[in-house]
Amino acid sequence: MTRNLWIGKPGLLREMDQAAKSWDRSAELNVTEFKSLEGTVTTVAPARTIRRLKLSWDALEPGDAQHLSRLARRVNGPGMQGSPQNAYGPLVVLDPASVNLLDPYQAAAQSSVASGGDHWFTVQGTILISPFIGDTVIGDCQNANTRIGWRHGVWSGWPVAPGMKVSWLVPPDWSPATATAQLDWKDADGGYLSTTAVTGASITGTAPAGAAFVTPVGGPGATGMTGLAGACLTIGEAPVAFALGDGCPAMTVTAYSDVPSTVLPYRNISIDLVEVRSAEL
Repeated sequence: MTRNLWIGKPGLLREMDQAAKSWDRSAELNVTEFKSLEGTVTTVAPARTIRRLKLSWDALEPGDAQHLSRLARRVNGPGMQGSPQNAYGPLVVLDPASVNLLDPYQAAAQSSVASGGDHWFTVQGTILISPFIGDTVIGDCQNANTRIGWRHGVWSGWPVAPGMKVSWLVPPDWSPATATAQLDWKDADGGYLSTTAVTGASITGTAPAGAAFVTPVGGPGATGMTGLAGACLTIGEAPVAFALGDGCPAMTVTAYSDVPSTVLPYRNISIDLVEVRSAEL
């Protein structure tokens, strides 16, 4: 699969075949410096960094330009009327440069809550998640049939489009001989569609018709203590153990320009986006 940008509402993603002329994906660090009279420097920074994207295209194809215009202006497009994913909610941006779509803290097995409930949930069986050395967490599996789901912070799973190739690698601590790697496909309302699963450390599945989200699931296949760091979720590429989580944050448009090209009906488009928890009127 070609690694192109996908953007749109959940269940209504559009692939941008034309490469952007410019593309900035820097995280916003928000570090503040304080310099004392003695010349020493103290810095203050938030616990998390947010993602920003700045993209621009020259002579963009009219259909793609209209799609971006609808997203920026919060105008419902075909198939969106009456959908829970309305014009005012956050956008999906599948960044082709992302190596791992898990949240960066999730990929590193670092949780802001003792239960790990911000990143993981129990699908079946029993697992107790607790802090461990180095600020990471580990799980204590009470049943060999335990299945753990990875939780997206905003949606019911990671956004996909039908036909996408999704690859999932469970934590490398798990034995490939007993581990289960599983992908649960869901529709635009978060309803369960089907499962793709294998015994082993990794799996690649194709998003079925009607799929709008995927939830990665795994099971160590054994009882006892097990690590949760190093998992990787990718689209169109082989997953890499312990890859830095780039995340797949919900985003909203903060700036937009639409300049007619010298060759009509093509348009010169630029769009700025920022990571958000929600996007309301």
